[in-house]
Amino acid sequence: MEDTLNGAPAAAGLAGFFADLVRCETRLYNALNDRLRERHGIVTSQYEFLGYLHRHPGCRVADLAAEFAIGVGATSKGIDRLEKQGWAARRPNPADRRSSLLVLTEEGTRLVEAAERTVTEGLAELLSDTLDAAALSSAAGALATLRAALERDQVGIPTG
Repeated sequence: MEDTLNGAPAAAGLAGFFADLVRCETRLYNALNDRLRERHGIVTSQYEFLGYLHRHPGCRVADLAAEFAIGVGATSKGIDRLEKQGWAARRPNPADRRSSLLVLTEEGTRLVEAAERTVTEGLAELLSDTLDAAALSSAAGALATLRAALERDQVGIPTG
């Protein structure tokens, strides 16, 4: 019988789980990055920012930083790049003059909608040969539960 830690596999199993999780994320991220660059001239991080702005118009840089668990400075630089391309814009925040509200431009909206189709098709292609619907649903549920717990407990929040 394998040793367990709170009902989970012991250290070697946890290390393997972590390695598999990170390597899968990296490979999927890179594969989508290649497709997005080739078809739309953007990279995965830009797609993620554009997608968040599409789903949350009027959000702030701090909202993006919290969603992606990255620093506000790095997030602001990412938005600067999107603005420079004409895909996003900062608008004055009427509730707080120290912050801006972020919106997609019409060009940014068209871009992210096209890129969403590329990502959906890419993920379906990359995952469907390996995971059936039940396995994908189970993995998605487990990751959603883990993410919710980490966010609830504010684990992994950037310090800067």
